[in-house]
Amino acid sequence: MEKSFLNTVMNSSPQAGWEQILAEVWKIFSDPLNPAKADALTTERDKKAGALDTLLSGAAWDLWHEVNSSPLRTSQHLQSFWEQESKGKAILILDALSLREACWILEQADLRSYAVNKSYATLAEFPGDTTPFAKALGFGQRSSLTDNGGKSESFPGAYTESVDMPFADCGSLVKPETGVIFWHHWPDSNMHDLADNGSGAQKLTKAAVEALTGDDFWSFVDRLATGRKLVITGDHGYANAGLYRDLVDKDQIGYMKKLFKSSRSTTNSPETNHNWVPPLTIELEGHTLALGRRKWRSQGGYPTLTHGGLSLLEMAVPFIEIEKRQG
Repeated sequence: MEKSFLNTVMNSSPQAGWEQILAEVWKIFSDPLNPAKADALTTERDKKAGALDTLLSGAAWDLWHEVNSSPLRTSQHLQSFWEQESKGKAILILDALSLREACWILEQADLRSYAVNKSYATLAEFPGDTTPFAKALGFGQRSSLTDNGGKSESFPGAYTESVDMPFADCGSLVKPETGVIFWHHWPDSNMHDLADNGSGAQKLTKAAVEALTGDDFWSFVDRLATGRKLVITGDHGYANAGLYRDLVDKDQIGYMKKLFKSSRSTTNSPETNHNWVPPLTIELEGHTLALGRRKWRSQGGYPTLTHGGLSLLEMAVPFIEIEKRQG
Protein backbone atom coordinates (compact mmCIF):
# COMPACT_ATOMS: atom_id res chain seq x y z
CA MET A 1 0.00 0.00 0.00
CA GLU A 2 1.17 3.51 -0.76
CA LYS A 3 2.35 5.66 2.13
CA SER A 4 -0.17 8.40 1.29
CA PHE A 5 -3.02 5.88 1.44
CA LEU A 6 -1.92 4.57 4.83
CA ASN A 7 -1.42 8.10 6.13
CA THR A 8 -4.97 9.07 5.16
CA VAL A 9 -6.51 5.95 6.68
CA MET A 10 -4.55 6.13 9.92
CA ASN A 11 -4.19 9.88 10.50
CA SER A 12 -7.02 11.72 8.73
CA SER A 13 -10.67 11.97 9.73
CA PRO A 14 -12.65 8.72 9.90
CA GLN A 15 -14.72 9.82 6.90
CA ALA A 16 -11.60 10.50 4.83
CA GLY A 17 -10.18 7.14 5.86
CA TRP A 18 -13.33 5.29 4.89
CA GLU A 19 -13.60 7.16 1.60
CA GLN A 20 -10.07 6.01 0.73
CA ILE A 21 -10.76 2.41 1.69
CA LEU A 22 -14.07 2.22 -0.19
CA ALA A 23 -12.54 3.86 -3.27
CA GLU A 24 -9.67 1.37 -3.19
CA VAL A 25 -11.86 -1.71 -2.83
CA TRP A 26 -14.17 -0.40 -5.58
CA LYS A 27 -11.15 -0.05 -7.85
CA ILE A 28 -10.28 -3.69 -7.24
CA PHE A 29 -13.70 -5.06 -8.18
CA SER A 30 -15.30 -2.70 -10.70
CA ASP A 31 -13.21 -3.28 -13.84
CA PRO A 32 -14.48 -5.79 -16.45
CA LEU A 33 -13.53 -9.47 -16.22
CA ASN A 34 -13.24 -12.23 -18.78
CA PRO A 35 -16.32 -14.42 -18.09
CA ALA A 36 -14.38 -17.54 -19.09
CA LYS A 37 -11.92 -16.88 -16.26
CA ALA A 38 -14.38 -15.38 -13.79
CA ASP A 39 -13.77 -17.94 -11.05
CA ALA A 40 -9.99 -17.54 -10.90
CA LEU A 41 -10.02 -13.78 -11.44
CA THR A 42 -12.71 -13.17 -8.82
CA THR A 43 -10.72 -15.21 -6.31
CA GLU A 44 -7.63 -13.18 -7.21
CA ARG A 45 -9.54 -9.95 -6.54
CA ASP A 46 -10.89 -11.34 -3.27
CA LYS A 47 -7.35 -12.11 -2.11
CA LYS A 48 -6.13 -8.66 -3.15
CA ALA A 49 -8.86 -7.02 -1.05
CA GLY A 50 -7.57 -9.05 1.88
CA ALA A 51 -4.81 -6.48 2.39
CA LEU A 52 -7.46 -3.87 3.18
CA ASP A 53 -9.14 -6.23 5.64
CA THR A 54 -5.79 -6.87 7.29
CA LEU A 55 -5.39 -3.12 7.74
CA LEU A 56 -8.92 -2.72 9.11
CA SER A 57 -8.67 -5.64 11.53
CA GLY A 58 -5.01 -5.30 12.47
CA ALA A 59 -4.48 -1.56 12.89
CA ALA A 60 -7.49 0.58 11.92
CA TRP A 61 -10.31 -1.35 13.61
CA ASP A 62 -11.54 1.81 15.34
CA LEU A 63 -12.86 2.96 11.96
CA TRP A 64 -15.75 0.51 12.33
CA HIS A 65 -16.93 2.54 15.33
CA GLU A 66 -16.99 5.69 13.19
CA VAL A 67 -19.33 4.50 10.43
CA ASN A 68 -22.36 6.07 12.11
CA SER A 69 -20.76 9.52 12.09
CA SER A 70 -20.03 9.45 8.35
CA PRO A 71 -22.48 9.35 5.40
CA LEU A 72 -21.26 5.98 4.19
CA ARG A 73 -24.22 3.68 4.55
CA THR A 74 -26.25 2.34 1.66
CA SER A 75 -29.46 3.25 3.46
CA GLN A 76 -28.40 6.91 3.63
CA HIS A 77 -27.53 7.01 -0.06
CA LEU A 78 -30.85 5.42 -1.01
CA GLN A 79 -32.78 7.94 1.06
CA SER A 80 -30.88 10.80 -0.60
CA PHE A 81 -31.57 9.36 -4.05
CA TRP A 82 -35.28 9.10 -3.28
CA GLU A 83 -35.45 12.62 -1.89
CA GLN A 84 -33.52 14.24 -4.74
CA GLU A 85 -35.32 12.56 -7.64
CA SER A 86 -38.63 14.29 -8.26
CA LYS A 87 -39.48 12.25 -11.37
CA GLY A 88 -39.41 8.51 -12.00
CA LYS A 89 -37.19 6.52 -9.66
CA ALA A 90 -36.68 2.88 -8.77
CA ILE A 91 -34.49 0.88 -6.42
CA LEU A 92 -33.54 -2.75 -7.02
CA ILE A 93 -32.09 -4.44 -3.94
CA LEU A 94 -30.42 -7.74 -4.75
CA ASP A 95 -30.05 -9.56 -1.45
CA ALA A 96 -26.36 -10.22 -0.64
CA LEU A 97 -25.11 -8.51 -3.80
CA SER A 98 -21.40 -8.09 -3.12
CA LEU A 99 -18.71 -6.03 -4.81
CA ARG A 100 -17.66 -9.16 -6.72
CA GLU A 101 -20.76 -8.87 -8.90
CA ALA A 102 -20.46 -5.15 -9.67
CA CYS A 103 -18.33 -5.62 -12.79
CA TRP A 104 -21.01 -7.65 -14.59
CA ILE A 105 -23.70 -5.04 -13.94
CA LEU A 106 -21.46 -2.16 -15.04
CA GLU A 107 -20.30 -3.92 -18.20
CA GLN A 108 -23.76 -5.05 -19.25
CA ALA A 109 -25.30 -1.66 -18.53
CA ASP A 110 -22.91 -0.09 -21.01
CA LEU A 111 -23.43 -2.81 -23.61
CA ARG A 112 -27.21 -2.50 -23.30
CA SER A 113 -27.30 1.28 -23.78
CA TYR A 114 -27.68 2.46 -20.21
CA ALA A 115 -25.88 5.49 -18.86
CA VAL A 116 -24.12 4.81 -15.57
CA ASN A 117 -24.66 8.00 -13.60
CA LYS A 118 -22.98 6.87 -10.38
CA SER A 119 -21.07 3.80 -9.26
CA TYR A 120 -19.24 3.32 -5.98
CA ALA A 121 -19.20 1.27 -2.78
CA THR A 122 -21.34 1.92 0.28
CA LEU A 123 -21.66 0.13 3.63
CA ALA A 124 -24.36 -2.14 5.04
CA GLU A 125 -25.86 -1.92 8.50
CA PHE A 126 -24.51 -3.66 11.61
CA PRO A 127 -24.61 -6.59 11.39
CA GLY A 128 -24.48 -7.15 7.63
CA ASP A 129 -27.82 -8.90 7.41
CA THR A 130 -31.26 -8.48 5.86
CA THR A 131 -33.44 -7.30 8.75
CA PRO A 132 -31.13 -4.50 10.01
CA PHE A 133 -31.08 -3.09 6.48
CA ALA A 134 -34.86 -3.30 6.14
CA LYS A 135 -35.25 -1.45 9.44
CA ALA A 136 -32.75 1.21 8.37
CA LEU A 137 -34.95 1.89 5.33
CA GLY A 138 -37.99 2.23 7.57
CA PHE A 139 -39.50 -1.19 6.81
CA GLY A 140 -39.89 -3.72 9.61
CA GLN A 141 -38.50 -6.58 7.58
CA ARG A 142 -37.91 -7.64 3.99
CA SER A 143 -41.16 -9.56 3.73
CA SER A 144 -43.18 -6.44 4.54
CA LEU A 145 -42.39 -5.12 1.05
CA THR A 146 -44.29 -7.99 -0.58
CA ASP A 147 -47.26 -7.01 -2.75
CA ASN A 148 -46.94 -3.29 -1.95
CA GLY A 149 -47.05 -3.88 1.79
CA GLY A 150 -44.03 -1.74 2.61
CA LYS A 151 -44.64 1.76 3.96
CA SER A 152 -41.76 4.00 5.02
CA GLU A 153 -41.60 7.71 5.80
CA SER A 154 -38.18 7.77 4.14
CA PHE A 155 -39.61 6.54 0.82
CA PRO A 156 -42.98 8.24 0.39
CA GLY A 157 -45.09 7.01 -2.49
CA ALA A 158 -43.03 3.89 -3.11
CA TYR A 159 -44.67 0.84 -4.63
CA THR A 160 -42.88 -2.11 -3.01
CA GLU A 161 -42.32 -5.75 -3.88
CA SER A 162 -40.19 -8.59 -2.51
CA VAL A 163 -39.91 -11.98 -4.19
CA ASP A 164 -37.71 -15.00 -4.74
CA MET A 165 -38.59 -16.10 -8.25
CA PRO A 166 -36.84 -16.28 -11.63
CA PHE A 167 -35.95 -12.88 -13.09
CA ALA A 168 -37.96 -13.81 -16.19
CA ASP A 169 -41.12 -13.69 -14.07
CA CYS A 170 -40.37 -10.43 -12.25
CA GLY A 171 -40.99 -7.90 -15.01
CA SER A 172 -44.75 -8.39 -14.86
CA LEU A 173 -44.68 -7.41 -11.16
CA VAL A 174 -43.26 -3.96 -11.89
CA LYS A 175 -46.17 -1.53 -11.75
CA PRO A 176 -46.33 1.78 -13.67
CA GLU A 177 -45.97 3.85 -10.49
CA THR A 178 -43.47 6.73 -10.46
CA GLY A 179 -41.52 5.23 -7.54
CA VAL A 180 -40.74 1.52 -7.14
CA ILE A 181 -38.66 -0.41 -4.59
CA PHE A 182 -38.10 -4.05 -5.54
CA TRP A 183 -36.21 -6.39 -3.21
CA HIS A 184 -35.16 -9.66 -4.84
CA HIS A 185 -33.86 -12.52 -2.68
CA TRP A 186 -31.09 -13.53 -5.10
CA PRO A 187 -28.14 -14.10 -4.72
CA ASP A 188 -28.64 -14.61 -0.97
CA SER A 189 -30.91 -17.60 -1.52
CA ASN A 190 -28.33 -19.16 -3.85
CA MET A 191 -25.48 -18.32 -1.47
CA HIS A 192 -27.06 -20.10 1.49
CA ASP A 193 -27.80 -23.16 -0.65
CA LEU A 194 -24.07 -23.33 -1.44
CA ALA A 195 -22.77 -22.25 1.99
CA ASP A 196 -21.58 -25.69 3.08
CA ASN A 197 -20.33 -26.74 -0.35
CA GLY A 198 -16.53 -26.76 -0.60
CA SER A 199 -16.75 -25.29 -4.10
CA GLY A 200 -19.65 -22.97 -3.23
CA ALA A 201 -17.78 -19.78 -4.09
CA GLN A 202 -16.90 -21.04 -7.55
CA LYS A 203 -20.47 -22.18 -8.21
CA LEU A 204 -21.88 -18.87 -7.00
CA THR A 205 -19.50 -16.93 -9.24
CA LYS A 206 -20.62 -18.96 -12.23
CA ALA A 207 -24.29 -18.46 -11.34
CA ALA A 208 -23.75 -14.71 -10.94
CA VAL A 209 -22.10 -14.38 -14.34
CA GLU A 210 -24.93 -16.29 -16.01
CA ALA A 211 -27.65 -14.31 -14.24
CA LEU A 212 -26.22 -10.80 -14.47
CA THR A 213 -25.21 -11.08 -18.12
CA GLY A 214 -28.45 -12.79 -19.12
CA ASP A 215 -31.44 -11.37 -20.98
CA ASP A 216 -33.92 -12.37 -18.25
CA PHE A 217 -32.26 -10.11 -15.69
CA TRP A 218 -31.89 -7.21 -18.10
CA SER A 219 -35.47 -7.47 -19.31
CA PHE A 220 -36.45 -7.09 -15.67
CA VAL A 221 -34.09 -4.11 -15.32
CA ASP A 222 -35.61 -2.61 -18.47
CA ARG A 223 -39.06 -2.63 -16.86
CA LEU A 224 -37.72 -0.96 -13.73
CA ALA A 225 -35.76 1.64 -15.70
CA THR A 226 -38.55 2.58 -18.12
CA GLY A 227 -39.32 6.20 -17.25
CA ARG A 228 -37.20 5.97 -14.11
CA LYS A 229 -33.67 6.34 -12.86
CA LEU A 230 -32.69 3.05 -11.27
CA VAL A 231 -30.32 2.25 -8.41
CA ILE A 232 -29.07 -1.33 -8.15
CA THR A 233 -27.57 -2.22 -4.79
CA GLY A 234 -27.47 -4.85 -2.03
CA ASP A 235 -28.41 -5.04 1.62
CA HIS A 236 -25.09 -6.70 2.52
CA GLY A 237 -22.34 -8.71 0.88
CA TYR A 238 -20.87 -12.07 1.83
CA ALA A 239 -17.59 -13.69 2.83
CA ASN A 240 -15.74 -16.40 0.96
CA ALA A 241 -14.52 -17.96 4.19
CA GLY A 242 -12.61 -20.57 2.24
CA LEU A 243 -9.97 -17.84 1.83
CA TYR A 244 -9.90 -16.95 5.54
CA ARG A 245 -7.09 -17.99 7.85
CA ASP A 246 -7.77 -20.46 10.65
CA LEU A 247 -7.12 -19.36 14.19
CA VAL A 248 -4.46 -21.57 15.78
CA ASP A 249 -4.40 -20.36 19.38
CA LYS A 250 -6.53 -22.77 21.42
CA ASP A 251 -7.83 -20.06 23.73
CA GLN A 252 -8.89 -17.90 20.78
CA ILE A 253 -10.55 -20.83 19.03
CA GLY A 254 -12.46 -21.75 22.18
CA TYR A 255 -13.53 -18.15 22.75
CA MET A 256 -14.86 -17.64 19.22
CA LYS A 257 -16.46 -21.07 19.06
CA LYS A 258 -18.32 -20.53 22.33
CA LEU A 259 -19.44 -17.03 21.36
CA PHE A 260 -20.37 -17.50 17.69
CA LYS A 261 -20.48 -21.25 17.02
CA SER A 262 -20.30 -21.13 13.19
CA SER A 263 -21.77 -17.67 12.67
CA ARG A 264 -20.19 -14.23 12.32
CA SER A 265 -22.41 -12.17 14.63
CA THR A 266 -24.43 -12.64 17.80
CA THR A 267 -26.61 -10.64 20.16
CA ASN A 268 -24.91 -12.42 23.05
CA SER A 269 -22.27 -10.49 24.94
CA PRO A 270 -19.03 -12.30 25.79
CA GLU A 271 -19.00 -13.75 29.31
CA THR A 272 -15.52 -12.27 29.69
CA ASN A 273 -13.99 -9.57 27.52
CA HIS A 274 -10.86 -10.77 25.80
CA ASN A 275 -7.69 -8.70 25.87
CA TRP A 276 -6.11 -9.79 22.60
CA VAL A 277 -4.60 -7.07 20.44
CA PRO A 278 -5.64 -6.72 17.72
CA PRO A 279 -9.14 -7.67 18.93
CA LEU A 280 -11.04 -10.64 17.56
CA THR A 281 -14.46 -9.02 18.00
CA ILE A 282 -16.13 -5.63 18.12
CA GLU A 283 -19.43 -4.74 19.78
CA LEU A 284 -21.65 -2.45 17.70
CA GLU A 285 -25.33 -1.57 17.98
CA GLY A 286 -26.22 -4.40 20.33
CA HIS A 287 -24.29 -7.07 18.43
CA THR A 288 -20.92 -8.71 18.87
CA LEU A 289 -19.27 -9.10 15.46
CA ALA A 290 -16.31 -11.20 14.32
CA LEU A 291 -13.56 -8.86 13.12
CA GLY A 292 -11.61 -9.50 9.94
CA ARG A 293 -10.83 -12.57 7.88
CA ARG A 294 -10.66 -15.19 10.60
CA LYS A 295 -12.37 -18.53 11.01
CA TRP A 296 -12.26 -21.29 13.58
CA ARG A 297 -13.00 -24.97 13.73
CA SER A 298 -16.52 -25.62 14.94
CA GLN A 299 -18.89 -28.54 15.14
CA GLY A 300 -20.34 -29.24 11.73
CA GLY A 301 -17.66 -27.19 10.01
CA TYR A 302 -17.36 -23.50 9.22
CA PRO A 303 -19.49 -22.41 6.22
CA THR A 304 -17.63 -21.52 3.04
CA LEU A 305 -20.05 -18.69 2.28
CA THR A 306 -21.40 -16.56 5.11
CA HIS A 307 -22.08 -13.00 6.23
CA GLY A 308 -22.68 -10.87 9.30
CA GLY A 309 -19.10 -10.13 10.34
CA LEU A 310 -16.76 -7.19 9.88
CA SER A 311 -14.90 -7.71 6.63
CA LEU A 312 -15.11 -5.46 3.60
CA LEU A 313 -16.80 -7.95 1.31
CA GLU A 314 -19.45 -8.67 3.92
CA MET A 315 -20.12 -5.00 4.62
CA ALA A 316 -19.41 -3.11 1.37
CA VAL A 317 -21.88 -3.33 -1.52
CA PRO A 318 -22.24 -1.76 -4.98
CA PHE A 319 -24.30 1.39 -5.39
CA ILE A 320 -24.98 1.79 -9.12
CA GLU A 321 -27.34 4.38 -10.59
CA ILE A 322 -28.32 3.89 -14.24
CA GLU A 323 -30.85 5.24 -16.71
CA LYS A 324 -31.68 4.59 -20.33
CA ARG A 325 -29.61 6.59 -22.78
CA GLN A 326 -31.51 9.15 -24.79
CA GLY A 327 -31.69 8.63 -28.55
